[in-house]
Amino acid sequence: MNKIKKRNAKAKGKPRQPRKKTSVLFVASEAAPFIRTGGLGDVAGALPKALAKSGVDVRVVIPLYQDIPDKLRQTLEFVTYTYVPLAWRNQYCGVYEGEANGVKYYFIDNEYYFKRGGLYGHYDDGERFAFFSKAVLEMLMLIDFRPDVIHCNDWQTALVPVFLDCFYRGNAIYRNIRTVYSIHNIEFQGQYDKYMIGDVLGIPAQRTSLLEYAGCCNYMKGGIECSDRVTTVSPTYAGEIMDSYYAYGLEDILRQRAYKISGIINGIDTAEYDPMTDKALFANYGVKDMSGKAVNKESVLRLISMQYVPTRPLISMVSRLTSQKGLDLLLDVAEELLAADVQLVVLGMGDWKYETRLKDLEHRYGNKLRVIINFSKDLASKIYAASDIFLMPSKFEPCGLSQMIAMRYGAVPVVRETGGLKDSVPAFDPTTKQGVGYTFKTFNAQDMLGAIWRAVDAYYNNKSDWEIVVKNGMTKDFSWSASAKNYADLYKSLK
Repeated sequence: MNKIKKRNAKAKGKPRQPRKKTSVLFVASEAAPFIRTGGLGDVAGALPKALAKSGVDVRVVIPLYQDIPDKLRQTLEFVTYTYVPLAWRNQYCGVYEGEANGVKYYFIDNEYYFKRGGLYGHYDDGERFAFFSKAVLEMLMLIDFRPDVIHCNDWQTALVPVFLDCFYRGNAIYRNIRTVYSIHNIEFQGQYDKYMIGDVLGIPAQRTSLLEYAGCCNYMKGGIECSDRVTTVSPTYAGEIMDSYYAYGLEDILRQRAYKISGIINGIDTAEYDPMTDKALFANYGVKDMSGKAVNKESVLRLISMQYVPTRPLISMVSRLTSQKGLDLLLDVAEELLAADVQLVVLGMGDWKYETRLKDLEHRYGNKLRVIINFSKDLASKIYAASDIFLMPSKFEPCGLSQMIAMRYGAVPVVRETGGLKDSVPAFDPTTKQGVGYTFKTFNAQDMLGAIWRAVDAYYNNKSDWEIVVKNGMTKDFSWSASAKNYADLYKSLK
């Protein structure tokens, strides 16, 4: 007993050793501020920054694309090079590094694969991103960073955990590395002919079942199989993808691996999307003084040659023009909607059939509808700030960022209850005064129109409720801090 007491006393006198930070290598096919084409690039820029602030030792790796702006390329430094074995190939791999927002970034260089215009849509994307995934693992032998966790994202990096398990576990550097795989959009899985498994990926015959699915080679399936944990970008979406309606053929493997699947909703960069500081706006404003919002509404309507009527609600969509985003619902009831005393602005580009039909409506409805077939972040910010109602009737939505941004700028969202839209837009309850928007459940044009009418009715006839729902949205916390903590806890659970 006395010996135990002495030992405890001695232990108490020793200075505590600082806990080792969890180290994470975040692997993505794009990342802001260096290069982005959509939501994944936003996440890969914002989440690591938030993780670093929460105490995680995080670094990011992406390909060194030709399209990275010269101004940013000139800030990068060459680190080393190696050659990457990929089946019978042995390809050059240069490693560069840079920094942004206090986070170190690595860049995988190979001009044959990445010195091209555009990030995706090339005939050999399967080989390009297989090389990138293998190069990420080869890089770890050459740099001064040993991650506890490798966090991979979408199909382009799904092979990292596959290659890790098939080729690298015997090396002490890799033995204890754990893997997290995030599905941002299950529609895009990296599906190829089965010959890819051997001829391009070089996977041994006894391990081909990791990638074989429904008669083809499926990169995402491999990522799900080999990762220690699988996440989606919202809790609701994690449940939805178990259903064949949402899973795009992967429901069987997802149900089998449900024990390791969870959802963590994305955030937005609240410093970047802030109506009080956004330089794109005609006038800045905040929840305590909304006068600048009317200035933006008038200025934007004049900018796009529409009549400004202060009392008339402006509805907007800032979106890719695809079936996923609910354009079919809008087109089904557009004439009925535009017959009311509202105005509608659509900003985006996408499928030719939607662009064409929307422009045809614009020709017929003149001052009630403006369709801008383009995308400009500057104009998007202006439209968010000008809008009273923001429409996002998605067929499915893994997370969605636009509805969060719209709320920051005081636009009330009308959304379908799916995926991240359901998680981020609780419906306004006139009794409790809780909630941030107006919602509908089924993918049905009349149900969507009913939600729009509820929003329009509140705008015209119940100003006190309208002001409350606007304030609720503007003050809701959409920062990355809560999400980063959830990811940090997930990483720690794997150590």
